[in-house]
Amino acid sequence: MKRYDYAIVGGGAAGFSAAIKLSELTEGKASIALVNHGKLGGTCVNVGCVPSKYLIEAAKLYHEGRESRFPGVGVSTRLDFKTLMDELRRFVAQLRSEKYEQVLQHYGNVEVFHGKASFTSNGTLQIAADGQQLEVAAEKYLISTGSRPVPPPIEGINKAGYLDSDRIWSLEEQPESMLVIGAGAIGLEIGQAMLRLGTRIHLVEVVDRILPGAEPEISDTLYRVLKREGMDIHLKTRISRIAADNGRKRVSILTHEGEKSIVVDEILVATGRRANTDYLNLDKVGVELDGRGFVKVDAGMRTSNPRIYAAGDVISKKLMLETLSAREGVVAAINMTGGRATMDYSAVPVVTFTEPQAAFVGMSEQEVSEKYGACACRILKMEEIPKARITRNTEGLIKIVIHPHTGKIAGVHALSANAAEYIIAAAYMLKTGQSVEDVIDTIHVFPSFAESMKLAATAFIRPVELMPCCME
Repeated sequence: MKRYDYAIVGGGAAGFSAAIKLSELTEGKASIALVNHGKLGGTCVNVGCVPSKYLIEAAKLYHEGRESRFPGVGVSTRLDFKTLMDELRRFVAQLRSEKYEQVLQHYGNVEVFHGKASFTSNGTLQIAADGQQLEVAAEKYLISTGSRPVPPPIEGINKAGYLDSDRIWSLEEQPESMLVIGAGAIGLEIGQAMLRLGTRIHLVEVVDRILPGAEPEISDTLYRVLKREGMDIHLKTRISRIAADNGRKRVSILTHEGEKSIVVDEILVATGRRANTDYLNLDKVGVELDGRGFVKVDAGMRTSNPRIYAAGDVISKKLMLETLSAREGVVAAINMTGGRATMDYSAVPVVTFTEPQAAFVGMSEQEVSEKYGACACRILKMEEIPKARITRNTEGLIKIVIHPHTGKIAGVHALSANAAEYIIAAAYMLKTGQSVEDVIDTIHVFPSFAESMKLAATAFIRPVELMPCCME
């Protein structure tokens, strides 16, 4: 048995952040075991944010090359799908090496074990690696094993075969057609990217709008954009069964018009995820899980076992984001070393990287109304923003929600080009308790998409159409 001060199970964003923070807080004196199953870096760098945004940017370039936004400007372009995917995979491997594998070389107090870990009845970790069984004991543990995609219980789906957000990156040939199950962030991002690269996309969503977590105005506008680009969208629709059909897949869907059949080359499942806790034997160490198998923690990332902490996508929470996982790992590390830190989820920026990008931070109009009994908000269409008109990116809107009594910013919701680049400014507004007047009094850049926040704030006191380009 090898003994350490700390043991971390999971080498993704939460685990790496915790390992580095533990090293910094102990000035490199703490001994740390990092146990990882699979590729270092976890979901984001390997099968999440990095490859998806790479594909999105490539698809955007190809799309704009065929459909220029500016009259008189044309760009000819071509698509070699296999080369694109090969380069995507090469870039993922490069970033994984630079930001994870090479980073570990600077922390000599961190020992990495490549294998699957599970807790024993005496509270230690048993690691299965390279045909050997190792046992590790630590004063405190961190669970950061993340989550994985899970298919819905549809008849025939496993036999027919499907892709998910982990496996789509292994594609060598571009499918002519694809059915996407789920209209959340993953389904919309990959669906639009593949659509722009020339794949016929059928999108099926069980509820009555796409991106259900967004404001209705954003969902409706993005729906129209995707429909105009050629996406075949079926809302309030269920899949009854899937069957193999001469090398393709026949999908039977139930709509308000009755049952229909769609034949496609591939199916992408983008509906839900399952916590990677089933092999950890957490019941042996008294760690409580929620009904879906995710680890229950308090605001300090503590589990029901005082020696065991958890962070990242393995914990029971609303949002799964790499940025959140990294911060949760740091909060856990601070508390594992005797400090005091808590997670604040009130000002977390969330972005769906469609075109236009959907971004929000803070509360929705409905949440503010339910909490305070009233709500004040303003919606400004992007066609009223000079930068949007200059760049001919006028699809979208910005919506500011304020506290009905204090006038403080409660939420900002945007659908526009570059929304991911300026939503952080809205996060600062919420974190520092700024009011509408504070936003108006702040000098913004003209012309910019970020200026939309000032114009939307100004709309609380005067009509924007009765203002010059810059005011106050």
